[in-house]
Amino acid sequence: MASKPTKVIAGIDTHSDTHHVAVINEHGKPLADKEFLAVGSGYRKIIDFITSYGTVTAVGVEGTGSYGAELARTLRGEGLTVMEVNRPNRAVRRLKGKSDPLDAYQAAKSVLEGRTKAIPKAKDGPVECLRIIRSGRASAIKARTAAINQIKALLVSAPDKVRAKYRALATSALITALQRTRPSGHLADPEYVTLLTLKALAARCQALGAEIEAADAALKEILGSYAPLLCDLPGVGTEVASQLLITFGDNPDRLGNEAQFASLVGVAPVPASSGKTTRHRLSRGGDRSANNALHQVVLVRMGSCQRTKEYVAKRTAEGKGKREIMRCLKRYAAREIYRQITNPRPAPDNSDLRRVRTELGMTIATVAGELGQWVSILSRLERGHIRNDELAATYRQWLTEQKAA
Repeated sequence: MASKPTKVIAGIDTHSDTHHVAVINEHGKPLADKEFLAVGSGYRKIIDFITSYGTVTAVGVEGTGSYGAELARTLRGEGLTVMEVNRPNRAVRRLKGKSDPLDAYQAAKSVLEGRTKAIPKAKDGPVECLRIIRSGRASAIKARTAAINQIKALLVSAPDKVRAKYRALATSALITALQRTRPSGHLADPEYVTLLTLKALAARCQALGAEIEAADAALKEILGSYAPLLCDLPGVGTEVASQLLITFGDNPDRLGNEAQFASLVGVAPVPASSGKTTRHRLSRGGDRSANNALHQVVLVRMGSCQRTKEYVAKRTAEGKGKREIMRCLKRYAAREIYRQITNPRPAPDNSDLRRVRTELGMTIATVAGELGQWVSILSRLERGHIRNDELAATYRQWLTEQKAA
């Protein structure tokens, strides 16, 4: 009788240059651990190492959003189940010590014991592109704000002739005026040096402004292809939609239901009852950037949405405070946004696109390359999971031209 194949679980402690891998069996017995380089060849050796001990049921990886991001993608590409492991509790570390092998074994045991259930973000689609663009945009905004503050600080102590001419101008007009100046003089003249520095700072502000505008246009283009209906919701613009999609991730299956999404964005109600008082309070957990995005949605709706205004008036009459009302509104907004992301409104029937493409013998990757689109976008369009009438028309016209050729 053939022996039953051994089932193993791997745990990986990731670092910038090396990853430490530990393997345990289904009963928690340590089998082996080893250190590998954090490079492509090292990732392949890790896969060979953990699969050599039996059938891998799951791999617990620390830092799937940073040092372990590429490793997690590689493991998923091999069909392995990857789980995101949090850093061990500090109290446990003080009692049992800390080392790379210990952390790797701890990661594997957390998966075995069911303490780790989080599925990491895929980071391989349009949402990852949104995250990267927003990262660059955020630094550009921060740098522009610093430059504007520096301009105004220099004007405070500038020579009276310069201060009187520019200090009263609004920020946008001030930057334009300073950028157009033509300072003349010598480097021993404080007025000349001040104008020269102000002109350089103004030019920097304008360059950063152009960079921000380009980032906004790129965000809008991606959202127009990936989630065109999300921005149709009241109070949801490019900034809010991109942040919520980043929080959601490229793989919607990592969130099982709407309640999990509410917890992720920090709007799940937390019981705060005592004695005769029954109430809930605002959650302090979750993704605070996503929570801030929902806060902006609620503020816009409270000022412009008639339905929201009526709700606020009704709850105010019941004796609810503003913070309590906004907590409820955030929860409702999270529910609406979750449904829009996971189940957008019915799109037109585009099943003919896939049929014609198949008849022409073309892969979806080939079409994506020709149209300059993501494969995932075209796949969702063919299956009716997203609505993009302009892209569908372009896709259909291109297929017609290929068929005629």
